[in-house]
Amino acid sequence: MHLKTPLSKAISTTKHHLSKLENLGIENLGDFLRYFPRTYNDQSNLRKIIEIRTDDINVIKGTLSQIIEIKTKYGKKLIKAKLTDETGSVDIVWFNQQYLKRVLYNGQKIILSGRAKFELGKITLISPEFEASQKKQLHTARIVPVYHETDGLNSKWIREKINPLLKYSKTLFTEYLPAEILKKENLMSYHEALIEVHFPNSLEKLEKAKNRLAFDELFLLQLKAIQKKWLWQQVEPQNQKIIANHEITTNFINNELPFELTNAQKSALNEIIGDLEKKHPMSRLLQGDVGSGKTIVAGLAIMNTILNGYQSALMAPTEILAEQHYKTIFKLFKNKNFNIKFLSGSTKQSEKKELYSQIENGTVDLIIGTHALIQQGVKFNNLGLAVIDEQHRFGVEQRSKLKEQQNPNLLSMTATPIPRTLAMTVYGDQDLSIIDEMPKGRIPIITRIIPEKKRKDAYNWIKDRIKKGRQAFVICPLVDESDTLELKSVVSEYEYLQNEIFPELKLTFIHGKLKAQEKEKIMTDFKDHKYDLLVSTSVIEVGIDIPNASIILIEGAERFGLSQLHQFRGRVGRGEHQSYCFLFMQNYSQTAIQRLKAMVDHTSGFKLSEIDLELRGSGHIYGIRQSGIPDLKMASLSDSKTITTARKHAENLIENDPYLKNYPKLAEKISELEKMYIKD
Repeated sequence: MHLKTPLSKAISTTKHHLSKLENLGIENLGDFLRYFPRTYNDQSNLRKIIEIRTDDINVIKGTLSQIIEIKTKYGKKLIKAKLTDETGSVDIVWFNQQYLKRVLYNGQKIILSGRAKFELGKITLISPEFEASQKKQLHTARIVPVYHETDGLNSKWIREKINPLLKYSKTLFTEYLPAEILKKENLMSYHEALIEVHFPNSLEKLEKAKNRLAFDELFLLQLKAIQKKWLWQQVEPQNQKIIANHEITTNFINNELPFELTNAQKSALNEIIGDLEKKHPMSRLLQGDVGSGKTIVAGLAIMNTILNGYQSALMAPTEILAEQHYKTIFKLFKNKNFNIKFLSGSTKQSEKKELYSQIENGTVDLIIGTHALIQQGVKFNNLGLAVIDEQHRFGVEQRSKLKEQQNPNLLSMTATPIPRTLAMTVYGDQDLSIIDEMPKGRIPIITRIIPEKKRKDAYNWIKDRIKKGRQAFVICPLVDESDTLELKSVVSEYEYLQNEIFPELKLTFIHGKLKAQEKEKIMTDFKDHKYDLLVSTSVIEVGIDIPNASIILIEGAERFGLSQLHQFRGRVGRGEHQSYCFLFMQNYSQTAIQRLKAMVDHTSGFKLSEIDLELRGSGHIYGIRQSGIPDLKMASLSDSKTITTARKHAENLIENDPYLKNYPKLAEKISELEKMYIKD
């Protein structure tokens, strides 16, 4: 037996069941043993029959008798029996479970678990679960594990199959955590934790098992990230360190910027320039809310790179966003003698060849573009700084391609606010700079939850604003109509709004199924005010800057996470006009109202991301798979205490033994983790 042993050889079952397990991502013995319960039912407290309650689950041990099959006058069949212990007897009824007459017998010692009903002066147990009394109970009279199930595979079946395999856990899972960490954090051994998490002997041991398994996931992720960062820093850059020209930078900030930098921008800039001046290349994430001024900070870092005689590159996920960066930075440096070029998939082939030549011979100071920057043919002469905007929109492999170009300094940016605990884990190989302060004079966006009865009023109000020259977005969760999700689709919503509500206005629509060129044209036309209102899916979440758009209406708002809603809201409020965000709901549950009220109460994306992490979990806030992080089975990325503790141990290990030569089993485990990372 080994972890890669196919399940067909590890357990006795049918091809049908193996197929069901495969659908759950379980293909071998290791997968099955690490298929952890989703919750537990505490049935460890046995009651005497005299203590039976009708308002709770009763777990009772006794002896069966008087087992009979009865057919009711309505044609239904049921099994009746009596259970007896030293305090008395109780009747039992099972409905439509005729197989029980072959399984149960008089005199059988048994444990029952179920609800009781008081009727006609006596108490009866109704269709309780049962298990023969034995030395080790699996399904009753203990803390019972409950697993994620699928059609044809229930928790009882999973418990019965996993239990006999746990005897192999000690030989299959050799301990890899350093003894000093186990001792310092009072952690249970891995194989013991595995047994306890499946079949806990007590709530205390279950908690210790969960802590050990959660610590492992967070520790290994961060150890790998910190080792990756250390290795990145050891590679000699082809360029020398970039010395900041403080005099030129200060003069530029004071005399050429049309606004004053916020303290957060200044702090982030100092951190970035400090990195550029180090002998090893920078790897930093610049995180800031929509409109917080990340591009200006990146631009100042680019300026210092060019002043040192090195090239820079800025890569964005869409052509329209790349073009916005190009226009912003070109305008920013209009008084500098910098050669700034633009490159995208739509750039003509003849122009591409000329650009490739200029990039390779070093005459281009800054190249701004899309994925085209990492295509074959782009070779830099002396790349000193690579900036990647909205880095989570690129895959792991795509992001690494810019790194491979002469090992430049790397600055990643994101407008998706991420809680610090999440950022520490997802981006553990990068240092973190946060711009959590908005520029002065920015008008807060007014956000309201609009009840359905006020919809007509909202439409009339929007119509009035548009007639005064403003533009609006309407966001829908789906592209096509769905029978299962009664949500407004883009196409039908566009037709309804154009024909029934705003016939005198110019409307258009956009969604993810359109070709890239079609989306780019619609966005550009909307920006040029050829349309008054744009009906869209989440495709407009990032990268569109339309100062004249001052209203965004979001249908089915409860279907989106708070961080995503905040991104939508950031599409307005970019101009001089007061902006508004209207939230419409289909599901008025207490949880949905609670979440959307947070949108009304908070304007900070960071605060909303913390609430989202608490309410919905990390996978919903952020594309964990896109970041190259395997799914976490036991740990929570909101567990700041364990994340901080695990990171401290990981940092100490890499500082003293970066190649983990003294910990070969741990090095092997890290190598396994590397193979789990998602590749493009």
